[in-house]
Amino acid sequence: MTLAQLISDFKLSAEYAQDLEKYKEILLQWNEVMNLTAITDDEEINVKHFLDCLSLFKTNYLEGEKSVIDVGTGAGFPGVVLKIYNRDLRITLMDSLNKRIKFLDEVVKELDLQGVETLHARAEELARNKDYRESYDVATSRAVANLSTLCEYTLPFVKIGGHLIAMKGPEYERELKEADRAIKTLGGELEEVLRIELPGDITHYLVVIKKINPTDKKYPRGGGKPKSKPL
Repeated sequence: MTLAQLISDFKLSAEYAQDLEKYKEILLQWNEVMNLTAITDDEEINVKHFLDCLSLFKTNYLEGEKSVIDVGTGAGFPGVVLKIYNRDLRITLMDSLNKRIKFLDEVVKELDLQGVETLHARAEELARNKDYRESYDVATSRAVANLSTLCEYTLPFVKIGGHLIAMKGPEYERELKEADRAIKTLGGELEEVLRIELPGDITHYLVVIKKINPTDKKYPRGGGKPKSKPL
């Protein structure tokens, strides 16, 4: 899929399409010296990174001036793509690896993206900071952890009435069953699951969890427990 075909589905302006191309160029340049992505083919980047991330706009949770935290953003997926598409979003790109944050700082600078904060932090620690806890309309994450663990990393950031959008593969049903207790314990409830079809017979799912109650202050747990001992 060419970028022109990709943007036609989302009515992306020529200017913002150019920003995606520039983002791709910076990604591939930096990828030569640090591991940012295993996907380097031009069309594969368009589909497996850009189109994959843009699919979040198939939901109604990213319209207007929403505050969004991308937990474990890596090379900026989906956070940077979301910002390129909707410039009104206030985005926090959080990752535990500082060299990725330096890369993202370069992307933000080169694309002149306003309203983007990059943070070198761990979710277990940042979610206990009162400036970030329960302060976002939307938390999102891609390829970070199973759903039980992911909920403990992300739901503490989401305000009451906000949403977690988890990008998942075909295993989502099993993960949902296993995460039922974690979702309820952390103050969430399942809102919906959207099936997303991508070119090349790729299917993924957006698991949307609504925050309906405050998260108990004892979560997220430290010491790697969200991963080693999921709720």
